[in-house]
Amino acid sequence: MIAALSSVLAQAEWTAPPIDWHAIAPELILVVGINLVLFIDLNLSESKKWTMATLSGFVMLAAFIPVVTLALDDGPARELFDGRYVIDDYALVLKALFLLTAYVVILMSQNELEEGNYYQGEFYVLMLCSVLGMVMMTSARDLISIFVALELLSIPAYMMAAWRKRSSKSNEAGVKYYLLGVFASGIMLFGMSYLFGVTGSTKLTEIGAVLSAGDLNGLAVVGVAFVLVGFAFKVSAVPFHTWAPDTYEGAPTPVTAFLSVASKAAGFVALVTLVYVAFPGADDIYGPMIWVMAALTMTVGNVIALRQTNIVRMLAYSSVSQGGFILMPLAFAGDPDASGSALNAVVVYLLVYAFMNLGAFAVVIAVSRKTRSGEISSFGGLFGYAPGMAVAMTVFMASLAGIPPLGGWFAKFNAFKAVLDAGSSAAYVLACIAAVNTVIAAAYYFKVLRTVWVDDAPDGDTSPINTPQPIIAALGITVIGTIVVGVLPGLLARFGELQDLTGALG
Repeated sequence: MIAALSSVLAQAEWTAPPIDWHAIAPELILVVGINLVLFIDLNLSESKKWTMATLSGFVMLAAFIPVVTLALDDGPARELFDGRYVIDDYALVLKALFLLTAYVVILMSQNELEEGNYYQGEFYVLMLCSVLGMVMMTSARDLISIFVALELLSIPAYMMAAWRKRSSKSNEAGVKYYLLGVFASGIMLFGMSYLFGVTGSTKLTEIGAVLSAGDLNGLAVVGVAFVLVGFAFKVSAVPFHTWAPDTYEGAPTPVTAFLSVASKAAGFVALVTLVYVAFPGADDIYGPMIWVMAALTMTVGNVIALRQTNIVRMLAYSSVSQGGFILMPLAFAGDPDASGSALNAVVVYLLVYAFMNLGAFAVVIAVSRKTRSGEISSFGGLFGYAPGMAVAMTVFMASLAGIPPLGGWFAKFNAFKAVLDAGSSAAYVLACIAAVNTVIAAAYYFKVLRTVWVDDAPDGDTSPINTPQPIIAALGITVIGTIVVGVLPGLLARFGELQDLTGALG
């Protein structure tokens, strides 16, 4: 019997599909980096823990190299695991965004962790794990892999939000983020189970084919709605935004920057992938939902931000409102005239938003090292004793307000263009709401600039700021990125249109 079985096995053609190691090289480098940082941290003396930041930064840069080489390859999209994991231009653009964002956050956090006597090795291990989840999210084309990537990026973020263990606000931030995050994940899983029950598959392209084939029944409508609600929490869309201000204020400022840019962008990546691949035939469901969320998110975020006196809370509500502008084009993703421009607008906005928002938090970190305060009034007289920092803050605030020729205006221009391409009355109404909100947002951004340029230092202390080199490097990267994108928008427009992204997703 054994001989017969051996003969059968010898005659059978076992052709396991080869694994494209180059395609998943960024993920593999991050996995190796996580284990390397953890191993070295366990065997390193406390006096040398600062090297963990340097090592983590090198891991991010090393993972960035295969992303560039893959982007330079003109070949077709690479598919793994029966098309459930896809490496295309869309995925590569966003992998680069997450790796660059994480590298800048490492620069911003290095000195704060050292001076605050925090656990450094564990922090960077958690950050690397979260970034791995984000990088996986860009290529996930299956409900299960999307959920696994989402939890991989979210669970470390829950712990990072509560990293200041002796701070009641930080503990509160972590608990709120965790509890509401788990609740949102439960709703999302409930919706995914309905989609699986209706379509019989977890693969996004197969779900999209079934939903596009005929009329949607009640279970499909509930499934799509619940999945959208779950990701609305991740991008802090109103009315699912209540966790964001308290979490952003209580978490360490570098973690807040990480959550407001990378974590939010990861939520948008999953939302975009689902809308374009899994829900192309459900635009009657997600369109009105996203329309309402976009209008509420930008309006509520801006109105509440007007009354804030704490710079971090103001930036938290600013992040909420910016999320509304990013959602705006997605409301018309199902319109044939606006589908391609909507996708490009979201990708470009995420890239620009990363530069200007990270830069604003870098200035906050640098100034708070001197003032030991997060109040907007503590920025008074900044131009007098730190003119370079004042100019950098002006660049970021003006860009967030959408003032030419900075990057923010190009991001907003693309978003408005995508909405107007739809040409419907609903599109024109949403564009008008967004225009009004752009003016409202300018009020609180310029309030900060008035404090920086006009007001006096609150305590009369005009001694210069001692800014560490890593924070200066982070400021340099973000200032250059914000200015170059605005002055030469064609570069980013071309980068955001690496082949037809709509076709790449499908």
